[in-house]
Amino acid sequence: MSNYLVTGAAGFIGARTSAMLIEQGHTVVGVDNLNEAYDVRIKEYRLRKLQELNGFEFVRDDISDREILNRQSPITNYQFDAVINLAAWAGVRASVKNPWVYVESNVIGTLNMLELCRQAGTKKFLVASTSSIYGENPPYPTPETASSSEPLQPYAASKKGAEAMAHAYHHLYDIDVSVVRFFTVYGPAGRPDLAIFRFVKWVSEGQPVRVNGDGEQSRGFTYIDDIGRGIIAALKPLGYEIMNLGGHEVITINDLIKLVEDVVGKKAIVQYGPPDLADMRSNWADVSKARQLLGWQPQFTLREGIGKLVEWYRAEREWAKDIVLA
Repeated sequence: MSNYLVTGAAGFIGARTSAMLIEQGHTVVGVDNLNEAYDVRIKEYRLRKLQELNGFEFVRDDISDREILNRQSPITNYQFDAVINLAAWAGVRASVKNPWVYVESNVIGTLNMLELCRQAGTKKFLVASTSSIYGENPPYPTPETASSSEPLQPYAASKKGAEAMAHAYHHLYDIDVSVVRFFTVYGPAGRPDLAIFRFVKWVSEGQPVRVNGDGEQSRGFTYIDDIGRGIIAALKPLGYEIMNLGGHEVITINDLIKLVEDVVGKKAIVQYGPPDLADMRSNWADVSKARQLLGWQPQFTLREGIGKLVEWYRAEREWAKDIVLA
């Protein structure tokens, strides 16, 4: 049994990863500041579910605050087998409006958690990164060797900074680092600012489905449990490795809407608007490295995953129908 620190524990990926670790018999200290990057009610929902589990302890704090390293709390008092740094301000469009908060959370927050590892002697660090880091015209499917030096938005730039800082601490202090680059994750209690959650809610409620551009842009989607398994597999000693997780099932936005219509059982009212310059036209992951190093392979089809999201939405509709779609 191991003890892990998971940052962003009330976030979508952080909450599910924490629950999966506890299901495997480990203990988790979760930290989150419950910020308002999107409707905080869904973060509070995830957190309540975690706090029902034996083996979970919660600390409300902000990893971008340097004083987190000095405050007396489980974060500084406990010994961890690994720090799993999933806390971040995410979202490409919002980062254009307020890049400062992205640097604070994603770069300075990562630095603080790396420093925690150095001070405590924790030898394993995992940090979440993003497919957005590959820029405008990467090869498809995109391998980790594709250029990540031309980010299109502050979000991707901040994640590049986090990756670079993790490498510096690996080099200087021999901290074993796994960088996992996520490709459009979805599932129950997911982020309400992402397409699949929005489409399920809009179609279910008979509201217009808003699409940026012509809908022919494509994304590689991956179900949350597959991502959680990849994160846990990446806690093994690797030195310093960057690995894509996800994006195995690529679909256009127009075809995604048709699939959501089919699963929900209602017709969508689609409204097209101008494209957003912060968006990538496509993303599609080459996951052969994760398959080779981690033995990782996605297990859920897109139809299965959307079915689970729709099932969750219907069960929680009484409050979920009022979630603000950031």
